[in-house]
Amino acid sequence: MAKVKTSHRCADCGYTTAKWVGRCPDCKAWGSLAEVAPVPTGAGRGASAAVATPTRPATPITAIAGERAGHRPTGIGELDRVLGGGIVPGSVVLLAGEPGVGKSTLLLEVAHRWARTGQGAALYITGEESVGQVRMRAERTDALHEDLLLAAETDLHTVLGHIEHSAPGLVIVDSVQTMLAPGVDGVTGGTTQVRAVTSAVTAVAKSRGIPVLLVGHVTKDGAIAGPRTLEHMVDVVLHFEGEKTSTLRMLRGVKNRFGSADEVGCFEQSEGGIVEVPDPSGLFLHHRTTPVAGTAVTVTMDGKRPLLGEVQALVAPSTTPSPRRAVSGLDSARVAMVLAVLERRCGIRLSDRDVYVATVGGIRVYEPSADLAIAMAIASAQTDQAPPEDLVVVGEVGLAGEVRRVAGVARRTAEAARLGFRGAVVPSDSGRPPEGMRAVAADDVGRALQLLGRSLDGATVVPLRRKGR
Repeated sequence: MAKVKTSHRCADCGYTTAKWVGRCPDCKAWGSLAEVAPVPTGAGRGASAAVATPTRPATPITAIAGERAGHRPTGIGELDRVLGGGIVPGSVVLLAGEPGVGKSTLLLEVAHRWARTGQGAALYITGEESVGQVRMRAERTDALHEDLLLAAETDLHTVLGHIEHSAPGLVIVDSVQTMLAPGVDGVTGGTTQVRAVTSAVTAVAKSRGIPVLLVGHVTKDGAIAGPRTLEHMVDVVLHFEGEKTSTLRMLRGVKNRFGSADEVGCFEQSEGGIVEVPDPSGLFLHHRTTPVAGTAVTVTMDGKRPLLGEVQALVAPSTTPSPRRAVSGLDSARVAMVLAVLERRCGIRLSDRDVYVATVGGIRVYEPSADLAIAMAIASAQTDQAPPEDLVVVGEVGLAGEVRRVAGVARRTAEAARLGFRGAVVPSDSGRPPEGMRAVAADDVGRALQLLGRSLDGATVVPLRRKGR
């Protein structure tokens, strides 16, 4: 007689164990193990599983036609940029983000532009709002179209019935955590339910060639709510990020089977909805006509996208025994390191000064390439000497005061030249600067600080050696 073996499986990572434990030994999640259906096994040691004859034999890969599903533009350039050119038919895209960041508003605009281009009806299924509430938001954002279909449903079978009846060209489910699969154990939004709903929607998308956009919730830690296997089941995972105090929104690609996963799209939330920002560098720069002490412009890389950002610093005499250090938009640990380098290697006294360092426009800069810009802004504020207004500064600062090379200098300087900057302070051996831009090679922080209070035309330009020579 066959033995019955019981097992417990983790809903987050799929780890299986014979006994129940409170914490998964693999992913360390608490209370995620649940008993799965018993698996009958043969009594003898030589027992083997049943073998099923395949309906069609395996085909050599060379005999399979090279069909390639092309990307279909959504009409939103920044979204198409992150997706790799548009939405691929039959793909499943998961868009996750914190509450109130604008996920539903963005996808409603996607549905509107899709319906307007005549690629088929766009079916928007909402499980969090009524159709009247969605209609109100569509009126506010001017997203009304007769081929934009709305349905307020939470039952999975009913949702699949809507897809069968309307035969849309695009399906949006807002959100996957509100859908309920009848006959499946677990509460709505639980790991079992989310897995079952995603599996069913993915099967429909693949069989009918309909692109599906799923809205996903995130936990308080910023991770996508639900089982970890959810990200493996879908084709594309996007994160929609933004601060509540800022109108800027960033769309980041985390996973993309049809393109690069390092692209970033920029949007701005306004009263009329979500507006794409094709050239976001202007949001992070303060436009002025004359140079101002305590400022420096740098170029950061967000994924593969270069973004210009301005660092501002203010140095004032301290009235307390412990001078204050206030940092906004930057890594406070790196700012403290730069302060120590300036005082020890460059002789700039800061130990009895209050130092305030921040970025413009709410941009967050945490990569080491902004070290040199931080140093120049602080030194400029202390000496009251402004750097040239058409100068960008890129480089990592070491504890010995040296300026280290960073990746993508050519792309950074090219973006700065496109926006009208004529000079750049970069590490040595960074390659040739773009046409029309003068480059100053800085081996250490002191060399870079020599530009303070001088015009770019009066600066001594060191020819940069070609990289590798």
